[in-house]
Amino acid sequence: MADPRKTFVLIAYAPALVRDDRRTLAATHAMERAVPGLRLDRTISDDGTVLALPQRDAWLTDAAARMELPMLCNGDEDALVTFYGLDTSAGSSPGGLPVFEIHAEVPPAIATTSSLRDALVSVSEAAHAFWARVLPEGLALIVARQFHHLGDEPHSPPRGLPSLKLPWELRSPDVPHYLGWLNYWSAATARLLGFPDATRDAELLTRSRRTASGGWLVQLTEAPLDLDDPAHLDALLRAYARFPEIGGRAPFAAGPVSR
Repeated sequence: MADPRKTFVLIAYAPALVRDDRRTLAATHAMERAVPGLRLDRTISDDGTVLALPQRDAWLTDAAARMELPMLCNGDEDALVTFYGLDTSAGSSPGGLPVFEIHAEVPPAIATTSSLRDALVSVSEAAHAFWARVLPEGLALIVARQFHHLGDEPHSPPRGLPSLKLPWELRSPDVPHYLGWLNYWSAATARLLGFPDATRDAELLTRSRRTASGGWLVQLTEAPLDLDDPAHLDALLRAYARFPEIGGRAPFAAGPVSR
């Protein structure tokens, strides 16, 4: 089971939307299939009102014509799931390429490790994501302190974690910005990282699986990542040491990554 105290946040980084992009509807359906009983048939207005969407798929199709994935939710105040998309401009993205992000939050009342794994993989593959991750709520604040901003000298991230380049300093959207508890790596990203290596990744492979598209689901720890647990912190540090390309910490050959 996932941690009963924490909301889990899924973010997938995918190619920018085009007009009438069917990936938004496919990703929504994928999220619903992954979480038992979930129906994302409501939206939340600007004033916080929950509104029913009786023709949800048609509404999403209209939004896709505008290259949007608006806020969706299940309307359950006791176990609210949210699901929406964001555009990241070329100037703020790796390789100078615009990126489409899918964000989902799953509350502790319905979050299980199995459903979170399934959601991560199914949403990522429906969106043709470069990479994606799930983290327990709150750890994003620690991740934010890993990014090295101009003027941060010396830069000392918390918990002995490595310093990471800012996303727009990375050479390609295939390069993960950082590590999550659950990680989805596309086939191109896995090749870039050199994963899997039968010798170096033996332990990680016990908690990993190949996806239908040739990507990988990689789970760092059995229980949700908790950096107050020395074993979890050690697992995260070892993963960063194993994959120095994450966060742009290793030199690359020139040229784009082959997809």
